[in-house]
Amino acid sequence: MSSSFSELGLSEPVLRALESCGYTEPTPIQTQAIPLILQGRDIIGAAQTGTGKTAAFALPTLQRLGTHTGVPRCLALVPTRELAMQVEENFKRYGSGADLRITLLYGGVSYKPQVHDLECGTDVIVATPGRLLDLWGQRHVHLDKIEVLILDEVDRMLDMGFIEDVSRIIRLCPSERQTLLFSATVEKSILNIAKWALRNPEIIDARSGSVSAETVAHYIYPVESYQKYDLLLALLEKTDFKSVIVFTRTKRDADRITEWVQSTTHAVATMHADRTQSERAEALAGFKSGKYQVLVATDIAARGLDVRGISHVINYNVPDHAEDYVHRIGRTGRASEKGEAFTLFSPDEIMDLQAIERLLGHTIERRRLEGFKYRFEPMMGTTASAAKSGGGLRRRNR
Repeated sequence: MSSSFSELGLSEPVLRALESCGYTEPTPIQTQAIPLILQGRDIIGAAQTGTGKTAAFALPTLQRLGTHTGVPRCLALVPTRELAMQVEENFKRYGSGADLRITLLYGGVSYKPQVHDLECGTDVIVATPGRLLDLWGQRHVHLDKIEVLILDEVDRMLDMGFIEDVSRIIRLCPSERQTLLFSATVEKSILNIAKWALRNPEIIDARSGSVSAETVAHYIYPVESYQKYDLLLALLEKTDFKSVIVFTRTKRDADRITEWVQSTTHAVATMHADRTQSERAEALAGFKSGKYQVLVATDIAARGLDVRGISHVINYNVPDHAEDYVHRIGRTGRASEKGEAFTLFSPDEIMDLQAIERLLGHTIERRRLEGFKYRFEPMMGTTASAAKSGGGLRRRNR
């Protein structure tokens, strides 16, 4: 295992960009993927969220592209607007010393600036499937010179029903290319795509023995559904957090929770599909800068939200899909930092919780919040430390 980026074959300009970003040691997925990508190999990379997947494909790709030609030679395809913005931002950071142009294409905003960027010439396109196909259909995008195709968060793209769009885009790219497929999980559907889209790929599984990141301590807080709002506010008051994301299933809950939190001393913002793109961008920028301590979001932000220093995640609901639980709690504990995640669980969510625990391969510790006035005794379950009280609230030094 390499202990430094310089041992992976990266060039001096890339190493200087990494140094300016404050990166010192490569993560396991970076250590394994970067040398293979530099060799031109196709890869399937599996790694938990928050383990540096973007750098694993962006760093060697930037080095391989060299200098600006004005023709799109790299396409990074991602499922959501937020992830597209994050990947584009990282490409620009890592390529700060390179003469390369990166163009961002996603829906919900005007076509004109994106068309202008394409007409000016670009080397790397970061795009969501729908907007990319729209612009290709209008003949603003040409994919016939793509040398590197990156498919990021493929499992999420399949979950969102993008399989036909993704397959079409893959076929629009030259057959002679390098293809890099990254996903948090490697299921049969993903391998089926890999069979025809990739050439003799190297499979890299950098996941730890646990499905969830080992840097995240996570707990279940049982409570009756009608007391969830009260328990949420109590957790916010008793937790010494740096910043926290509160995830909800519905846009309505997100708006209602935001109104409740606004009555406290915590600055709060909201992200969900009914918010305009400018409102979502402002919320994310404010959360990153510290303007907002609390971000209330639907699963639109479960993937693609890469903000350093998020100390806590709170699931207001148990997620419908077990995989979403992993991605939600993966918003904290990133880049080797420690984080905590709390899930508010009511009895009617037992089936969803059991599905999550089956995926994880173990039960999640149940806890009760000391000093909270429960109307009914919470359903503590049968975990080894179920009777432990006091809440999962490790005090943090600000």
